[in-house]
Amino acid sequence: MREKILNMLEKNSRIDLKDMAVMLGTTEAEVANAMADMESEHIICGYHTLINWDKTSEEKVTALIEVKVTPQRGLGFDSIAERIYNYDEITAVYLMSGGFDFTVIIEGKTMKSVAQFVSGKLSPLESVLSTSTHFVLKKYKDHGTVLEAPNKDERILVTP
Repeated sequence: MREKILNMLEKNSRIDLKDMAVMLGTTEAEVANAMADMESEHIICGYHTLINWDKTSEEKVTALIEVKVTPQRGLGFDSIAERIYNYDEITAVYLMSGGFDFTVIIEGKTMKSVAQFVSGKLSPLESVLSTSTHFVLKKYKDHGTVLEAPNKDERILVTP
């Protein structure tokens, strides 16, 4: 039942407990208790709303930063990751396989503010060997949700 609850919440975190209970063939109390247990076990870590900021007047820039580091003896990558994710600007940090160690996702007001963060805070960290910043130009799909569907041309195609 836990996995079914998680799948429902991942698709719609605002789903009503009563609706979940009906779909699962159980009671609201059982669903609520299972969710509370998963929250205390940190299986459920939060409830977020997906917003298409491009449709608002709020200016936001998102960047993915490839970061190469030197792991610290006895601590590995965890302590470096913690130093990075504690910055408010950082929205996600992932340990990666391949040509670099971390993918860091950052949001800022402008490209300049992101660049200043990278050059002033991230790059100078003692374990950081190099960074490579990639700015997101447009989001088409995020967290499984299509944000910007292509415009369908309703005109009839005429060929000679």
